Formats: sequence, C-alpha cells, structure tokens
Amino acid sequence: MTTRDELRAEKALQGLEFPASKSELIDYATERSATAKTLQALEALPDRRFENKDDVVEAVPQEPEGDAPGGVHR
Repeated sequence: MTTRDELRAEKALQGLEFPASKSELIDYATERSATAKTLQALEALPDRRFENKDDVVEAVPQEPEGDAPGGVHR
C-alpha cells in the first residue's frame, strides 16, 4: 500500500464502527463507492478482525510507490 492508498482506505472507512472483519471493511467501502484502487488495497488485507482504522492501515502489505510493481518507474 502506498501513502495515497492509505489515505484512500482511511477515507473509505470513515464512519465505520470497529471492530470489523475484512469482509465488513470491503462491504462498507463498496457501499460508499470506493475506487477500484481502494478496494484492491482492502482485498490485500489478511482475513481477520480489525480494531480501528490504524489497525487496517498497518495490516495492508506495503509496496513501494511508483508506476511499476517493485518500485518507482522513471
């Protein structure tokens, strides 16, 4: 997840009551018309319950920012 993905996820999950499961996060974000990139980031989460938004952000696998997988494309 990149910093932009973290911000997207936080915005998509505003108002959600925690704790929540991965499927609840995805359902909630989908109902709020989250972007495909946001949903992709949430799909990468481990299948467990999350205590709060910070817990969600910390659990998403980190990927370097850039246009190509594996790092910054220049």
